[in-house]
Amino acid sequence: MAPLIVDTKYVVFVKASKRIPSSILSLSTLDNRPDLNMLCHIIHVYQSQKDDGYPNDQIDPNPINVLKEALSKALSYYYPLAGKLVKHDDDKFRVHYNSNDGVPFIEANANCNLSSLHYLDSSEDMKIAKDLAFEPPSQDDQNGHQCPIIGFKVTKFLCGGFTIGIGASHVVCDGFGVSQFLHTVIELARGRSEPSIKPIWDRHRLMGSLTKTPVPSPIDNPSAAVSPYLPTTKLIHECFKVDGESIKKLKMSLTKEFNNQNNIKTMNEIVTNFEALSAYTWRARAKALKLNYDGKTMLGILVGARRHVDPPLPEGYYGNAIVDANVVLTVKELIEKPLSQVVKHIKETKKLAFTRSYIMDSINTLVTKEQDYNVDGIGAYFNLTEWKHLGFMENMDFGGNVLVNFLPAPCNMFADVDLCIFAPPCKLDYSSIKGGGIRVFVSLPSAAMAKFREEMEALTLLNDI
Repeated sequence: MAPLIVDTKYVVFVKASKRIPSSILSLSTLDNRPDLNMLCHIIHVYQSQKDDGYPNDQIDPNPINVLKEALSKALSYYYPLAGKLVKHDDDKFRVHYNSNDGVPFIEANANCNLSSLHYLDSSEDMKIAKDLAFEPPSQDDQNGHQCPIIGFKVTKFLCGGFTIGIGASHVVCDGFGVSQFLHTVIELARGRSEPSIKPIWDRHRLMGSLTKTPVPSPIDNPSAAVSPYLPTTKLIHECFKVDGESIKKLKMSLTKEFNNQNNIKTMNEIVTNFEALSAYTWRARAKALKLNYDGKTMLGILVGARRHVDPPLPEGYYGNAIVDANVVLTVKELIEKPLSQVVKHIKETKKLAFTRSYIMDSINTLVTKEQDYNVDGIGAYFNLTEWKHLGFMENMDFGGNVLVNFLPAPCNMFADVDLCIFAPPCKLDYSSIKGGGIRVFVSLPSAAMAKFREEMEALTLLNDI
């Protein structure tokens, strides 16, 4: 197969279809978390239906124009996303919106059919996603205090299909918020006159205050586990497909362990798919990185707070509404304990994190003290997020083009050795869709990736769990 060549045509800046007065908007305490100051890169893969019996008169010959027009209309509601992110003297970000601002929109052409790239549903094609990702035009100031909030790169393929590469600042939106905005764009591309869900800013709802009892640091630098392979900038990025049957067997094994200890009746009362796979993956990664046994490792789970504050956040809120639920074990405990006990730690931590008091304590701690530990990039920290319920795959078709896949592009935040993403399967992977499979996206040094791959393959055999 000839190498992929992406020819970038030009960049335009799409403005809101209605004139919106200039303004400066404050962001919440959660938005201003230092670790969120990165672009998140997502690729949506669209298959053209022109050769599959779809009525030709219902297939738009130029979906890019449709998208640009829909984006312009969407920005009349989500106008802050056309602004710029500016850091002020108080070290806090704010959104500066000028009525002349627009969202960068890049058009490109590829030299092949999407089918030759497996619709980006293969680990071998992960690096290709970087060529299809949005990268912002060079317009920031020298200190990086000003940058676009969201941008698009649409790449057309010879088959008529295309990819939409989205780069979104995590400071302004979490995954749920980005998904909400994208659904608005697609709704308007399908002909709706207005969004079904109107956006709400309301960042004051998640503003913290000083507290006398900040949440203690979950780990410190001296006790953190280390890997002989880290730190390094040379990482490889892979996607592992875990079929539904393997997850079911893993849960049954964990349930048997639980029942022996707790006499609890049913599997569904004990272990969720997420809990089972997160425990297994955390252990597999620790083994792969050869973390020292007496060091501590931390699993950080991103927990949604939208429904768990009082009152719940309104439908339409698109800012960050996530807090960390942290589980800390020594590497020896993680590897030698029964896996069901690791799951128990995860369940207990999740239960606590869903309480209003935990959420508000976490927000207030961000105001009260700076993070006093830094274990990034050494292997001790494992940050896990699940995309299954964000809605990135549902109701996203338009103009005779069907969304068949979406995935993180291994750039910036999503190329971090500390991050793991659980995502639903590609829609063309029919057996995984039907069986409830999950894709696991990870970035590791090559030496560690070989061992991690071995551990994930062992999952299908349930060896030594």
